[in-house]
Amino acid sequence: MFPIRDHNPSAGTPYITLTLIGVNVAVFLIGLVLFQSERDWNQLYFNYAMIPLRITNGEGYAGLVTSLFLHGGLMHLGGNMLFLWIFGDNLEEEMGHIPFLIFYLACGIGASLLQLASAPLSPVPTVGASGAIAGVMGGYLLLFPKAKVDILIIFIVFFRILPLPAWIMLAIWFALQLSGGFRIDTSAGGGIAYWAHAGGFIIGFLGTLPLWLRRGGLRFWDRTHGHPPHPEARYGRSNIPRVRRR
Repeated sequence: MFPIRDHNPSAGTPYITLTLIGVNVAVFLIGLVLFQSERDWNQLYFNYAMIPLRITNGEGYAGLVTSLFLHGGLMHLGGNMLFLWIFGDNLEEEMGHIPFLIFYLACGIGASLLQLASAPLSPVPTVGASGAIAGVMGGYLLLFPKAKVDILIIFIVFFRILPLPAWIMLAIWFALQLSGGFRIDTSAGGGIAYWAHAGGFIIGFLGTLPLWLRRGGLRFWDRTHGHPPHPEARYGRSNIPRVRRR
């Protein structure tokens, strides 16, 4: 399942969301130009990724922040930026530009610390904005649980776009992260940082609670019906065909 868009895009310009996307893309492209060998990439990750063993040994603390702007490949980058674009604009508009930036960085750093706690002796670099974006998703769930999100479902040769309430999509995503976190061997290294995802999501949810309470808590949901306070966008019929096996 891949979310491709929400039904209530923000009314204003999400400057911080756009800037974060631009910085992540720029860092990735600059890396492709400047670093041609595997040795160069390894040195980049050693210097700027979050490496639990280095932090446990009292060094490499800057990686808690710089790792949020590094990605391991085009699909990694593209998936993260898609999630940020879908869920970031409405949350930024509700929080304000600078508070949203602080919230994003706090979620990312907190997620990295939880990943560190899950495998403090791991020498494997952790990179990506996933933990911070998971925090954005947690905040989105609290403020806009009934917002409609279009999900692209791919099953072998069957394709379909299905609109789902945000709480269903995000609950499934969070359950998958928890399941992955309990299933993997943290000493093995590599793979997906499930605990950073799950931890970032929880941090984002809890970090948004004060804003939700200031907006009135349950009364906020009554006023907005669990949707972003913007008119629903009108999307035309999808051009993605259904393809069935003969």
